[in-house]
Amino acid sequence: MILVVVEHDRGNLADASREAMAAARRTRADHDVDDGIAALTIGAKADGLADELIALGADAVHQAHHNLLGDYGPEAWGEVVVTAVARLQPHLVLASGTDRGNEVLAQAAARLDLPMVANCTTLARNGDGDLDVTRVRWGGSLLEDATSSATVQIVTVAVHSVDGATVDPPGRGEVSVFEPELDPTLARSMVRERVERVAGITLATAPIVVGGGRGVGSADGFAPLEELARLLGGVVGCSRAVTNNGWRNHTDQVGQTGTRIAPTIYLACGISGAIQHWVGAMAAKNIIAINTDPDANMVTKAGYAVIGDLHEVVPAICAELKRRSSPSA
Repeated sequence: MILVVVEHDRGNLADASREAMAAARRTRADHDVDDGIAALTIGAKADGLADELIALGADAVHQAHHNLLGDYGPEAWGEVVVTAVARLQPHLVLASGTDRGNEVLAQAAARLDLPMVANCTTLARNGDGDLDVTRVRWGGSLLEDATSSATVQIVTVAVHSVDGATVDPPGRGEVSVFEPELDPTLARSMVRERVERVAGITLATAPIVVGGGRGVGSADGFAPLEELARLLGGVVGCSRAVTNNGWRNHTDQVGQTGTRIAPTIYLACGISGAIQHWVGAMAAKNIIAINTDPDANMVTKAGYAVIGDLHEVVPAICAELKRRSSPSA
């Protein structure tokens, strides 16, 4: 059995969990065996996800209920995974390679005294029954081939490495509820308070992202980028140098320690393209770099580049977009 630990936020399924389900299906197909795929949801707020998980290929949906599972807590969620492994005896446990997915499976692996392999792009069982994987290392600067011989394989799937689509036919979809035994001390690390952001598209989901780096020059220098993002129906992101300088909030940061994006278009303005930033942006389908330095890392990696001053180029793009959208154009 392949067990997929489902990531959700108060009942809202994470896109990365759709990818984890797709990875489970692909792994089963590659193994050419009749492995069942079981989805594990944690907390009663996630019960409504059963139908979608079945559409994503779940043959069984196991719903963990407990009064300590009202919101996210890594220790409690990790212990739930341990309980599910004991009950279901899977040979492979998968989760998404997000901060939360890696945290939960790290908790579970430590409690089970098993190794965990993080951020994998491919999985394949070899002739010895071990698991051959390719995983992202060093912030995305290299891919490592490795083999795990653990009795239970505990793996997270690199974000954006698989297309998380539904399947036809869907999974068999047997739904069951269980209540794990959880010590009250597991509640010492729990989500207690939230700050809600304005509704709408987010940096992680936007089809177009306009990113700004140190070359923007100041917080006020982001005004033209904000206008361009508005005209294109996208959002503004930034590099770590920008947040370090206090020009933008950390929630706008694209990168290894920020948000990983996968827009249709990423406009990188005045961004040198350090490896940490590239890790967050490399899943973009099209990258357009605007930079005065033709040798900048972001320029060399981009599909398209404009070698010029962003303070001239971005206002010119905005002016042309407005001209084309005017009734008299």
